[in-house]
Amino acid sequence: MNSTAYQNITVARDHHIATLTFNRSDKANALNYEHLSEIEHAVLAFRDDPDTRVVVFTGAGKHFSSGADLTDRGEAYKVPLVQRRRRMRMGERTIEAILDMDQITIAAWNGAAMGGGACVATACDFRIGADNCFMQYPEIDIGVNLMWKSLPLLVNLVGPARSKRLVVGGERVHASQLESWGVLDEVVPLDELLVRAYDMAQHYAAKPPVAAQMIKASTNQIANALNHAIMHMDTDQNMFSASTADRAAAIEAYLNKTTPTFSGN
Repeated sequence: MNSTAYQNITVARDHHIATLTFNRSDKANALNYEHLSEIEHAVLAFRDDPDTRVVVFTGAGKHFSSGADLTDRGEAYKVPLVQRRRRMRMGERTIEAILDMDQITIAAWNGAAMGGGACVATACDFRIGADNCFMQYPEIDIGVNLMWKSLPLLVNLVGPARSKRLVVGGERVHASQLESWGVLDEVVPLDELLVRAYDMAQHYAAKPPVAAQMIKASTNQIANALNHAIMHMDTDQNMFSASTADRAAAIEAYLNKTTPTFSGN
């Protein structure tokens, strides 16, 4: 599959730099199964691309990504449990594919990075944020845990207490605070976002690629050494929490814009 065949993303190359753009702007770049599958496919294709040294991830339109597409359950809920469990791990597969990329990765973060969108941003090596950008993990308010093996990525960036504020508290954090917390490497005006991301990409593309890619891989191994051992069940935890009465109450309140009462059941 080449870039012209994708429906939900575009991939453009300029010498040693590629830009992967989420292209569901009518859905605020929400991530459904098909969208994630295309991202994974494109990311894995860079394994056979010796010329690209840096990949910039960004979102078309107003937002980087609003996270998992709650309006589109697709076929995931119409198949046996054993297959549903596999399909629900598509986000995890996508995040792991990004983490394992040889190329240096930069998130050019415009607007919202929520839930799964924030997972993608934290999986990149660097993050440049527009001054209108923000992060939020809304999973808690719809009664489920954070998936995609992404909690350790956040903890690595901001530490345990701030991670709890984001993932348990569901706080929305904006650009200047994200920079002070270490989530963003830099904040720039929105109209300069892609220019600055490309400047950073050129800086890293000019480095010796073999050395740069080995250093990146080693750094990621150090930072994420325990992730697989402790996060292998987060999809199953999500499926369990999604079956609770509190999850049903959270969804009803979310849809009706009311305040839920949780029972612990």
